[in-house]
Amino acid sequence: MNSCELVNLVSMLSCLIVQNYTEDQIAVLAAVFTQLGDSLATILANEALLDTNKDEVIPPSLT
Repeated sequence: MNSCELVNLVSMLSCLIVQNYTEDQIAVLAAVFTQLGDSLATILANEALLDTNKDEVIPPSLT
């Protein structure tokens, strides 16, 4: 799927959600998807940091 197709898919899903859920339900879904995205970004950033620092020696006082 290319970038434009992905953007169109997300927009279509947004419209379907708005048409089928209450405002309160949509607010919860928005919060859930925001948290999901933030959690995924945190995991990826932490994995990149661990990969970058895997060869560093950690002083015994910090373990």
